[in-house]
Amino acid sequence: MIAPVATLEREEFHFIRDFVYKTAAIVIDEDKHYLVEYRLGPLIEREGIRSFRHLVSELRQPTSGPLRSRVVDAMTTNETSFFRDARPFDHLRRAVLPQLIERRRSEKCLTFFFGGCSSGQEPYSIAMILRQFFPELDTWNLRLTGADISSEMIRRAREGVYTQFEINRGLPARLLVQFFEKAGIHWRLSESIRSMVQFEERNLTHPLGLTGNVDIFFLRNVLIYFDQEERRRLLQQVRDGLRSDGFLMLGAAETTVFCNDLFVPVPMEFSNLFHLKGTPNPINLNPCQA
Repeated sequence: MIAPVATLEREEFHFIRDFVYKTAAIVIDEDKHYLVEYRLGPLIEREGIRSFRHLVSELRQPTSGPLRSRVVDAMTTNETSFFRDARPFDHLRRAVLPQLIERRRSEKCLTFFFGGCSSGQEPYSIAMILRQFFPELDTWNLRLTGADISSEMIRRAREGVYTQFEINRGLPARLLVQFFEKAGIHWRLSESIRSMVQFEERNLTHPLGLTGNVDIFFLRNVLIYFDQEERRRLLQQVRDGLRSDGFLMLGAAETTVFCNDLFVPVPMEFSNLFHLKGTPNPINLNPCQA
């Protein structure tokens, strides 16, 4: 562990905690003093700032925009991997996507939105599924948009270059051979997959501007960082952005129980998949029968 270059006093901790919440709606618990020190210590050193007190002073200045972004970047958790948790991707491939494709056959258009996409592994995982298992979609209008508050994560996602460690976390060997090429000691995703996904630097606490055309909204492992009020506000935006028979996919530890007037879970195996309340269950096929 890298030792921070300065000690974080309680008053400074509270300022940074409030600043991160107001900027990105990320909740930092009172007992996470050590986490702020650990994540911002290296940033202070890189920026040549003498102490946390001086960092707070800089953040108070109206011209501190770039520094503010770097602080939020440092405090954002960017945990992700290819085909994370595996099972949801299997459900999508075997049940959800085939039915969506059938419903959209006349339009030949599918839209996916990935909130908190980090360095891009999740939207690229979906892109690889679409390319590998549904070749008919090559002639369709596919809109995959990944959004994240971190400018550094968006840069990395657009670049599509991953370390061996990142490759080893969930990527099947056959897909490595099919869709990646060696780039020094790293691996670069092929242009055929990278071109399928657009990445945008977006703050999910701001209006998303989605207008009811999203087929699947991925918000996996994002809500856990927000308080209940912010979760409800974000899920209301998701509701407004989804098509009537669209889906919301959350992480394994997340739920919409505090928003039961907006979403209901798709029954049985689809425990982390939700559809709009008041609309019929959009899934008619048990994935075990696929």
